[in-house]
Amino acid sequence: MKKLISFVIPCYRSEGMLPGVVGEIKETMERLEDYDYEVVLVNDCSPDHTFEVIRRLCREDPRITGVDLARNFGQHSALMAGFHQVKGDIVVCLDDDGQTPAREVGKLLAGIEQGADVVYAKYSQKHHSGFRNWGSRINERMTRVMLGKPKDLYISSYFAARRFVIEEIKRYENAYPYVIGLVLRSTKRISNVEVTHRDRQEGESGYTLGKLLALWFNGFTAFSVKPLRMATIAGAGCAMIGFLYGIYTIIKKIFINPPGLVTGFSALMAVLVFMGGMLMLMLGLVGEYLGRMYISMNNSPQFVIREIAGMAAGEESDGNERGPETKPDTKGEDFPHSM
Repeated sequence: MKKLISFVIPCYRSEGMLPGVVGEIKETMERLEDYDYEVVLVNDCSPDHTFEVIRRLCREDPRITGVDLARNFGQHSALMAGFHQVKGDIVVCLDDDGQTPAREVGKLLAGIEQGADVVYAKYSQKHHSGFRNWGSRINERMTRVMLGKPKDLYISSYFAARRFVIEEIKRYENAYPYVIGLVLRSTKRISNVEVTHRDRQEGESGYTLGKLLALWFNGFTAFSVKPLRMATIAGAGCAMIGFLYGIYTIIKKIFINPPGLVTGFSALMAVLVFMGGMLMLMLGLVGEYLGRMYISMNNSPQFVIREIAGMAAGEESDGNERGPETKPDTKGEDFPHSM
């Protein structure tokens, strides 16, 4: 019996690239005779005609399902929306811009067959902009320090995972999903295979500096308390520095400066500004954690589905689904979402 492979592709401003990506998947999977496949295209409220293209692809091929989100939730929420639609034994996630080569999916599947639970694509040379490559390096260090990622493990947006890992990821019900963190806490049997990274054929990346910073901040506040511990250590260090500086000031006043000479105003102001900044930073960090708890208590959804196209061999269904779902087979309902 053939194994079913589910491809999940978050889509944003990709109306011109999607047909080529889907066509490459079809061509590749026809050569892999041991597998059948389905494709889930998740439109993350793209402002262009991306979902119209997805509708057309769904009509042309019953193996394609389109999901239209009601607003822009971000790449990781779009992945979570796709995970709630898949039926495959293995789930493969890739980008919509053609830079992650679907024709090399056999390498990822071979890694799964060899015993890995998750296999990430590793690129010998990335064809992103300098800004994106810099962002990737920062993200790599963040995941290593905050989330305990092994140093020799390369993380990318192109990966394959066994179904049980996806089911474990779907159990996460927060409004701030971070798929990398969910994978790292689900299994340790993670490996890399080297694939080719291609140039972007058209358009430009949707990741701005603000979106990258929000993604990193989400990653280490959603899955680690290390920032709070680091704030505690920094506070203790500042208190010790302040104590030692106080002793130094007393000794200097008694033995070095003559009585009546007023000195140290600049140093005092510098210390006050530094300590005030540290306190505000720590309060802001604590406030971020509390704010996330408050938003989750208000049942903020991971995603809201406006429409699902391509179900039941070309039929379309309208609905207002909120992720994560409590009843995967139910359509058109609001689902509870809590932490």
